[in-house]
Amino acid sequence: MHDIIEQLEKKREAARQGGGAKRIAGQHAKGKLTARERLELLLDEGSFEEWDMFVEHRCTDFGMADNKIPGDGVVTGYGMINGRLVFVFSQDFTVFGGALSEAHAEKICKVMDQAMKVGAPVIGLNDSGGARIQEGVASLGGYADVFQRNVMASGVIPQISMIMGPCAGGAVYSPSMTDFIFMVKDSSYMFVTGPEVVKTVTHEEVTAEELGGATTHTTKSGVADLAFDNDVEALLMLRRFINYLPLNNRAGVPVRPSGDAAERLDLSLDTLVPDNPNKPYDIKELIVKVVDDGDFFELQPDYARNIVIGMARMEGRTVGIVANNPLVLAGCLDIKSSIKAARFVRFCDAFGIPVVTFVDVPGFMPGTSQEYGGIIKHGAKLLYAYAECTVPKVTVITRKAYGGAYDVMASKHLRGDVNFAWPNAEIAVMGAKGAVEIIFREDKGDAAKLAAREAEYKARFANPFVAGARGFIDDVIQPHETRKRICRSLAMLKDKKIENPWRKHGNIPL
Repeated sequence: MHDIIEQLEKKREAARQGGGAKRIAGQHAKGKLTARERLELLLDEGSFEEWDMFVEHRCTDFGMADNKIPGDGVVTGYGMINGRLVFVFSQDFTVFGGALSEAHAEKICKVMDQAMKVGAPVIGLNDSGGARIQEGVASLGGYADVFQRNVMASGVIPQISMIMGPCAGGAVYSPSMTDFIFMVKDSSYMFVTGPEVVKTVTHEEVTAEELGGATTHTTKSGVADLAFDNDVEALLMLRRFINYLPLNNRAGVPVRPSGDAAERLDLSLDTLVPDNPNKPYDIKELIVKVVDDGDFFELQPDYARNIVIGMARMEGRTVGIVANNPLVLAGCLDIKSSIKAARFVRFCDAFGIPVVTFVDVPGFMPGTSQEYGGIIKHGAKLLYAYAECTVPKVTVITRKAYGGAYDVMASKHLRGDVNFAWPNAEIAVMGAKGAVEIIFREDKGDAAKLAAREAEYKARFANPFVAGARGFIDDVIQPHETRKRICRSLAMLKDKKIENPWRKHGNIPL
């Protein structure tokens, strides 16, 4: 028995050493933590239960039969984050460059299958050179097995990818199908083909960082949701983020009691919107002043900044926030902002998270680049997401709600449950100036007449009362009571039940 225990300890120690002291030092020299160090930071102390520590690859080609390391380049298992169960896999770059083998993939699939059975989130810490070339198609098959599970888990359990090193080729498609992607600046990158292939095929010279670094994907492509300065910050922020998420699609939103009174008023909101309707203001100020304790976890803050999305709490319960931001592009909806908000609304709907929408939108962005880029279909994604959404939806129109964009932004017509407007809200087909120039074309040369018509149009339509008269707005509220009214609405909607007609699935305009 003693010999077996000694053998067991030797194997455990070999697995813990990964690729050995030299490779671990190399990982540290790059400013990166090892796979196990990352899990120690991410999970509650002492809570990690590791699986498949002794798994080894089965490849015999290219001298691989004599090159086996226990664990085979990925650490898998489960643990707790702030007392809540999560399943994890952490790729070990010190072992074969974190390359995915058949056995490596089987380990990942095992924790994903178990997560589905018990209803808990899956977090992947990606740090891999891609498919293990020595294994050929067996490695590719392993990727496909992971992809299939990503799809089956979508909308059932939250899936989060933390890119903490290279992620290239086929490896990028698993994170791309997860709900959220976070990256680490200067040490992580994602791309389908690397700089060398790009140079060969298109003759473009580009660095790995420019092609698929954290800054690129959080500002230009929108592939990633957030970028952090280093491994430690990334993992601590991930711990904070997971607090907002339900464990699965049946669990209900987590509740974190807050001392922030639901009835709290904020008189500064009465002067948030400028008197000049064309003057911008920052919608994030409203969000921070309305949610519990000013705590707002914004997602994709540097991409499509004309719309703001993120997680917050109201009376201790998680809500998703969507808001037009007049500070950027006057808050217009364009291709990027429509896609950004649509995917977030669909995530919230899948996991039973109520959606609070703040509206100040003058319309869809005009121009050939938008039309040629397919704004019609991309704008319809947001429309589809809100219309399909069955969770509680509370909408506040703070200023402008013009044209089709009024409809799209969680209007009463798309089954908005409670729709408020501030007293200065303008709900109309379009702005007064443009409307008058169309309606009264014959007066185009008469500036005084047009000015009078514009004043008349504003008096008639540039207010929330026409919509209120038709029941499209439930109430016109004072800005300072916005938090109180939203909290009351969400409390009333807590047990809302509504079902869409049975169907295998809809056909969202992709």
